[in-house]
Amino acid sequence: MNRRDLIKGTLAAGAFTALPTRLFAQVNPTSVRDTKLLTIAREQLARVGSRVWRQDIVAIADFGVHSAQRRFYFVDVVNNRVENYHVSHGTGSDPEHDGWLNRYSNIEGSEASSRGAYMTRSWYSGRYGTSIRLDGLDPTNSAALPRAIVMHKANYATPEHVERWGRLGRSNGCFAMGPEQFDRALIDLSGGRLLYCDSLGLADDGSTISPPMPQTELLRNEYGGTFERTNPGVY
Repeated sequence: MNRRDLIKGTLAAGAFTALPTRLFAQVNPTSVRDTKLLTIAREQLARVGSRVWRQDIVAIADFGVHSAQRRFYFVDVVNNRVENYHVSHGTGSDPEHDGWLNRYSNIEGSEASSRGAYMTRSWYSGRYGTSIRLDGLDPTNSAALPRAIVMHKANYATPEHVERWGRLGRSNGCFAMGPEQFDRALIDLSGGRLLYCDSLGLADDGSTISPPMPQTELLRNEYGGTFERTNPGVY
């Protein structure tokens, strides 16, 4: 064997040895949490059916997690990928401003977040710049359009705000994101996709987070009707 053949053989053996390592490094196994999110996204798509026009990407807002966490998930059900971002909840959902959502509301003027499924509409230019209108698809968020519950950008919904204050600021019930993160929403979520909001409380490892305060609060509106906030399927 001459020197050239020896070098070629050595390189070939080295490449063969390194190949499994390179292939393994490219694998990105789905985490337990992301597997749960993919399941939830597909379940909700099946539930709402043709009421949403595009079924490739689903946004899931997990308001069972503190606002300092990246709890807004863009779930790509076609490619099995999940990305997460910050998102604010409403002032009326967190009157103590401690970063935890304590109640939901579908009542105009409550400034609270609403639980349930939404369909995103197209962009429009409004009070907060370019925004995305939302149609509420459930009884728990049916007033989204008249309440002007939308997706928009806000400086109080940035990672820098969390670093300074330990929590995000609060919206008037809208899904507010940092300006750079919201640019992704304009591209990935607008135009007939599903946004699902609930208190799932999923930690990074897939376990369930227990908030420090009770998740159920009974409120009475001005007409005397009682609404139970934060329990599944109610106002």
